[in-house]
Amino acid sequence: MGVIVITGGSRGIGASTAELCARQGHGVILTYNRNPEAAQAVVQRIEAAGGKAVALALDVATVSTFAVFREAVTRVLHTIWGVTSLSGLVNNAGYGLFNPLESVTEAQFDGLFNVHLKGPFFLTQTLLPLLEEHASIVNLTSATTRVATSGVAPYAAFKGGLDVLTRYMAKEFGERRIRANAVSPGAIRTELGGGLNDEFEALLAGQTALGRVGEPQDVARVIALLLSQEGRWINAQTIEVTGGYII
Repeated sequence: MGVIVITGGSRGIGASTAELCARQGHGVILTYNRNPEAAQAVVQRIEAAGGKAVALALDVATVSTFAVFREAVTRVLHTIWGVTSLSGLVNNAGYGLFNPLESVTEAQFDGLFNVHLKGPFFLTQTLLPLLEEHASIVNLTSATTRVATSGVAPYAAFKGGLDVLTRYMAKEFGERRIRANAVSPGAIRTELGGGLNDEFEALLAGQTALGRVGEPQDVARVIALLLSQEGRWINAQTIEVTGGYII
């Protein structure tokens, strides 16, 4: 097991993925933007379970900071793990916004674009020299790319772009035997978009074949599979993890 980077690892799917991957033997570099305390709490839980993790600050919307972030990653790879390369990258950081098309502002549009498409594109490009042969890239997209949901058009559009970008990553990085896949969650019990109230959760559960909304751990298990040797022949795929949402 090598060392992986998980963006947005201080909460939700990112935190669950970090903890599961650490239990499976990965070293974990998780990033946070505004909540270092939450990130450190994840690190402490990982260390208490016998794993090893580091939390680094990163704003995925600001490409100009990525070179400095790569230097920080290179430094902790050497000082904490005694290695020079990464075995995986999970582009998970993101946020939700509910706003109908007619009232979306340019600033809102640009903010979502920077975090959900531009950021993963250039962060992957920046960290590519550190990714070892047979590394795995996992991009978090969304079931809203398949099921049109009023009020999330920019978010869904950029997640759809990330689905396409994932296939191009798999194509262009194949010479180095680097795999790229996307994981597309449905309704998950996280803080994204303000979380779920009881009424909304009941509605979503009623539209899901398995009769409930997902938990972060449901998605983390699939991400961990794609990062592992068990997933070594899965490439250029988008895997929906929704429990059968609107089928």
